[in-house]
Amino acid sequence: MYEKIALVTGSNRGIGFAVAKGLLLKGHKVIVTSRKEIDGRKAVKYLSVFGDVDYHTLDVSDDESIRQLKEYIEKEYSQLDILVNNAGINYDTWQTALNADLDEVHETIETNVFGPWKMIKAFLPMMKKNKYGRIVNVSSGSGAMNEMGAGTPGYSISKTALNVLTIKFAHEVNGNDILINSVCPGWVKTDMGGASAPRTPEEGAETIIWLAELEDPNLNGKFFRDKKIIEW
Repeated sequence: MYEKIALVTGSNRGIGFAVAKGLLLKGHKVIVTSRKEIDGRKAVKYLSVFGDVDYHTLDVSDDESIRQLKEYIEKEYSQLDILVNNAGINYDTWQTALNADLDEVHETIETNVFGPWKMIKAFLPMMKKNKYGRIVNVSSGSGAMNEMGAGTPGYSISKTALNVLTIKFAHEVNGNDILINSVCPGWVKTDMGGASAPRTPEEGAETIIWLAELEDPNLNGKFFRDKKIIEW
């Protein structure tokens, strides 16, 4: 019997895939999601050898897509214990704040901020009802105020906003055995991170998995890298 039911957004590849695999190996049931079903089904075929895996399409920027996923989970499981908001887009190294295409920035914020916000709004009531939940928002050092430079304006601003969102929701879940935290996975070899990145997806996933199983009630509304709290 699986320990918990976990949902990982954008889990057909990269860090999300590694998180899904790691949670399966920990004995949890994992719901893999992707925007394109063909990509998700390929991931599930591989991941199924590691544990009990399910699949559902999801576009976090689409309200109807989130609604359909919520209805599916309510019908099939009546609970969600772990939510990993991993889906993210557009590491816009080619832009600065001055020359940024604001339509592109808007699209980035829609996925990277409003996507997780909508997901939390959809599933937090279920966690409160069951008096348990772990929410992990996959952020970035690019969104840390003390680490920020001139580049990647859309991505950096979206991740800073995601960190603020983490703090806001953390104040709403106290006393419910629900913990919500942000994590910087580091510079990881993914389609976004590139081949020069020093970390594997598995290394990037390690702290995310740790937070998904976190037991310390004092670690709520924090920002982590390598299992240590870092500055916002």
